[in-house]
Amino acid sequence: MVDNLTKEQRRKNMQAIRSQSQLENLVSKALWHEGLRFRKNTKDLYGKPDISIKKYKIVIFIDSCFWHGCPIHENKPLTNQGYWNKKIKRNRDRDRKVTQYYVDNNWNILRIWEHDLKDNFENVIKSVNDFIIKSKM
Repeated sequence: MVDNLTKEQRRKNMQAIRSQSQLENLVSKALWHEGLRFRKNTKDLYGKPDISIKKYKIVIFIDSCFWHGCPIHENKPLTNQGYWNKKIKRNRDRDRKVTQYYVDNNWNILRIWEHDLKDNFENVIKSVNDFIIKSKM
């Protein structure tokens, strides 16, 4: 199926998508409640991590099953599959590149899948808290 929007219109639509999901906000509130202090969506860090603590070289990404192509819950639209296959592949490639950047530069990086948060929010928050505390040492 052909996209019925011009490239410029599609770009504007994609830019209008909020950079912070409700799930990211829930995680942020839970971690803040635990006494952890951090920055959200830090623009000057590569890949604009969802949560970052520069002092301890910690970055955390919360990956949605849809946009990041979760191997368990991937749910691509049935229309315009060529576009979506390329889009999800680009997102996955970018995720690998960003992860490798932080590994190469000795940062502590954690990626969390949306479904893990939905399945067991409290356990994921505890493991993120443990990850941050361990990374500070």
